[in-house]
Amino acid sequence: MRRLLALLLALAAMPLFAGTVVFRNVNVIAMASPKVAENQTVVVTDGKIAAVGKSAKFPKDATIVDGRGKYLIPGLAEMHGHVPPANAPNGATEDTLFLYVASGITTVRGMLGHPGQLELREKSKRGEIIAPNLYLAGPSFNGQSVNSVEEAVAKVRAQKKEGWDLLKVHPGLTRDEYDAMARTAREEGIRFGGHVPAEVGLVHAIEMGQETFDHIDGYVEALKGDQGPVDEKALAALVKKSKDAGVWIVPTSALWEVLMGTIPLETLKSYDELRYVTPATVENWSKAYNDRLTQIPRTAATNIVKNRTRVLRALHEGGVRILMGTDAPQQFSVPGFSLHRELLRMREAGMSPYDILGSGTVTVGDYFAKQDAFGTIEPGKRADLVLLEANPLTDIANVAKINGVMVGGRWLSRGALDAGLNKIDREELTLSEALLHSGSCRNSTSRGAPRCGFGRSRASSSRSSARSTTPSTIPPR
Repeated sequence: MRRLLALLLALAAMPLFAGTVVFRNVNVIAMASPKVAENQTVVVTDGKIAAVGKSAKFPKDATIVDGRGKYLIPGLAEMHGHVPPANAPNGATEDTLFLYVASGITTVRGMLGHPGQLELREKSKRGEIIAPNLYLAGPSFNGQSVNSVEEAVAKVRAQKKEGWDLLKVHPGLTRDEYDAMARTAREEGIRFGGHVPAEVGLVHAIEMGQETFDHIDGYVEALKGDQGPVDEKALAALVKKSKDAGVWIVPTSALWEVLMGTIPLETLKSYDELRYVTPATVENWSKAYNDRLTQIPRTAATNIVKNRTRVLRALHEGGVRILMGTDAPQQFSVPGFSLHRELLRMREAGMSPYDILGSGTVTVGDYFAKQDAFGTIEPGKRADLVLLEANPLTDIANVAKINGVMVGGRWLSRGALDAGLNKIDREELTLSEALLHSGSCRNSTSRGAPRCGFGRSRASSSRSSARSTTPSTIPPR
């Protein structure tokens, strides 16, 4: 880990904006339209895209990246990611951030705040660390962190003042607490998203202005999708309500197949990216997987996974905006690598390669439009770019064929990415530490269900066991 940290510090010591970088003779997928502009020159100066075109001008001393036969796309986003605390031991934070970047992820919406993360966000902006651009939710609103309407109001105002980008909703809030949070968020001008607390329900959460519904939370539950095929009229009504309200969906479909146990454990354990995870962590994940098999009826698990795909297809076809996200790090969900598995699930839900790319680029730019300009390859946009060996519009799996990544104007070649990845030693604590310190649910209750600590600690009404519309055996993240 010390070797990786030294490498990252060396890379970070490079100037953030190392003069002008020029991509020559490259095929550009700008994401302003589904067209490929062939043999283009893309000029990057001072961390922004300065020019795009066949005859774009650039200084003689510019750094040239040969793009012949390659495809340039905007940097990708992980819209439900997790960032360890800034003081996580053994380089866990650096590892996690580098793994994101190495897979082409240049933007992460961190969905569980920790002390020190706001400074980490600023270090990323200043180019002091190799990291995606970070947009961070504060510590979550849940059944232990909020115990009254007054606490909900105070917590919103405190997080707004501290500078968090959004509020994270977790299970356990009462309806009154949730409503107080939502009303105060509107007053303070801070967005909120995440889970749907059980007492709140999907429809009410939409009506109260929740922006993102992560994990497609609440939809399958509202449609009783664990019992069999969903009612198509009821689904259509939810899609219309979602579209009219302007909500955004973060699917995390690949992870849900893991949590529901519909992917064989041996298949999961064969994932190549597990070389970045300690054997002890893989063993813990395997135990949690086997525990869930006894908690979730197999028929219900199959129905849930199938209906999640049906719901995602309907939401997409109905014009509801989809945001790329995987919930990493998580069980068998390694940062960066998990995104490439997620793309295939989006394809199974009927999304075209262009639409899938859009969910991680231009649509993310739309989501953050009031804060920054990025998500397309156009002059003036932030220079977050990924150079690919093959056309992702013909096969979305080509997104994994990365030649290099640019984050905020800093170019990391394939060689630099491989050097960083090769320095992450499987035998040292890497993602196991990241998962521990980012709040992953790894312990078990007496019933074998993951203990996540978001239910009510106070003993009172039946609300004390209300965690989420998500099945109780699934770790809410």
